[in-house]
Amino acid sequence: MVILKNNFVNLLKNIQSVWHLIERNKVRSFLTMLGIIVGIMSVIVVMSVGAGAQSLILNQVKSMGSNLVGVLPSKSNSNGPPASALGIVVKTLTLSDINYILNSKDFSHIVAGTGYVRGVDTVTWEDQKTDTTFIGVSADLIVVEDTGVSRGRFFTAEEDRTQARVAVLGSAVAKDLFGENNPIGQQIKIKKTNFNIIGVMRPRGSSGFQNQDNQIYVPINTAQKILLGIDYVSFARFKIDAAENINDSMDYITQVLRERHNIDSPEKDDFFVRSMAQGVESIMKITNALKVFLTAMAAISLLVGGIGIMNIMLAAVEERTREIGLRKAVGAKNKNIIIQFLIETVVITFLGGLIGIILGILISFVVARVAVNMGYNWDFVISLWAILLASSVSIGIGLLFGIIPARRAAHLDPIEALRYE
Repeated sequence: MVILKNNFVNLLKNIQSVWHLIERNKVRSFLTMLGIIVGIMSVIVVMSVGAGAQSLILNQVKSMGSNLVGVLPSKSNSNGPPASALGIVVKTLTLSDINYILNSKDFSHIVAGTGYVRGVDTVTWEDQKTDTTFIGVSADLIVVEDTGVSRGRFFTAEEDRTQARVAVLGSAVAKDLFGENNPIGQQIKIKKTNFNIIGVMRPRGSSGFQNQDNQIYVPINTAQKILLGIDYVSFARFKIDAAENINDSMDYITQVLRERHNIDSPEKDDFFVRSMAQGVESIMKITNALKVFLTAMAAISLLVGGIGIMNIMLAAVEERTREIGLRKAVGAKNKNIIIQFLIETVVITFLGGLIGIILGILISFVVARVAVNMGYNWDFVISLWAILLASSVSIGIGLLFGIIPARRAAHLDPIEALRYE
């Protein structure tokens, strides 16, 4: 018990001595810590931003519902996502494919579905203009994406079939063009074609990195024939009645598309069917891998910081050679000198790590607030595991890179050290 008490007292004395050294050499101590501060800060920010990006995806899935099956044209393989997901135009999926699946009497678990096409244009109303994206969808969008309008109404299946020139504005577009005025009944111009405004969507926030409130919805037949001049869709979504029927629904959609596209083997598929849950799982794998990679890159600065600490501590050994010699002359053992320098290094790196953690949390909070103010459903996430990891790494670096200076100091000859000028 006495030995433990003495060791604890000696530890406190060493820490107090280190603190006095830091106070005497504030600039050098800060420069010593800088690499650790930047490294720990980077690790915290990368992990927090990565978790925030994942929360953005999960929050969007929750807002749309999980009972969704998506269909993309072109086939995916183990080497990556389908070509259409990378922005390559693939024309194999058509509106007639979607309508056939929806109207079939052989399968009853698909309750709604819509295809999607999109374009970009400068939309005008009188002397007001705004650059926005117009989305061609079917009347089922309200059911598929579990959304609705705040004013007016959404277009009907009949208006879609007859290529009606009607539009439903996203809340941000309505505000940009009309301010406080009521847009219902007004006319806007998209690609030199007049559209009657029949509704305004309720605020939806962002999906991925696309602000859904800055979009205009028009009937998909109108978008295809009048605005874009195409006969294919970019992708499709289907709403399933219950989660337990998703796999059967995916099999049914796959079977129908193979029959309609005259495909006799899975290797020849020109489409890609996935549930929302599978899509989220794939995205999570990608974001986790990216997060690990970026964290590893950020951790390189910790290695650089550790080498910097070692170099400065070696210089400190040279400066304090006479002090070390005096301590050894009055009875200090090698282990006492080693412990002294190790504690010195660990305290410096721990302080650097603490500052890095605080700065990392502050920067992560600012990033989260900026993302929220931009309309993204972004969570501020700081895990206890990340903080414990950062603290452990900073202490570990202090021990690892403090060994060489400590051993060098401990093996100085006391007589030669006392003669050192």
